Amino acid sequence: MARMKKILMFVMCFPMLAHAEWGEVERDFEEDKPWVEAAAQLPAYPKTQSLLPFNVSSASRNRYFIDSASVSVGSDGVIRYTVVIEAAGGAKNVSFEGLRCDSGEYRLYAYGQSDGTWSEARNAGWEAIKFRSLLSYQKALSEDYFCPDGLAVRDSQEAIANLQQAAR
Repeated sequence: MARMKKILMFVMCFPMLAHAEWGEVERDFEEDKPWVEAAAQLPAYPKTQSLLPFNVSSASRNRYFIDSASVSVGSDGVIRYTVVIEAAGGAKNVSFEGLRCDSGEYRLYAYGQSDGTWSEARNAGWEAIKFRSLLSYQKALSEDYFCPDGLAVRDSQEAIANLQQAAR
């Protein structure tokens, strides 16, 4: 009779144990929270002495630079930077952008003006990096400097070190 009570108690408690176990499993498989972008702060306008050259493609005659003072890795995983592009004819384009390694996207935050100020980009959202284009500097930044082997750099020092190593 005592054995029968133990078996009966086990059978009665089993659903509660199973439910407790399923609760743990459900919690383990909850979807990750949706990604939220942190607010981007415009950096100081780039100075010539802080520009690091980087290679995009031999197919381009433009020269590309990253302002080392502007590079940051946010808590949201976005690598933010100022890029300076010098055209073969001497014209310069300056922009402040962000890059997401995990999604393969970039975003334009602001354009640099010739007077050394920023003009915020309006309605500029996240766009896919053109990984098939030889002329995409975002592709070069992603693959060679900011997301080597598909993994985001940990901090700005690692990103800058990657750029400096390539410049040697």
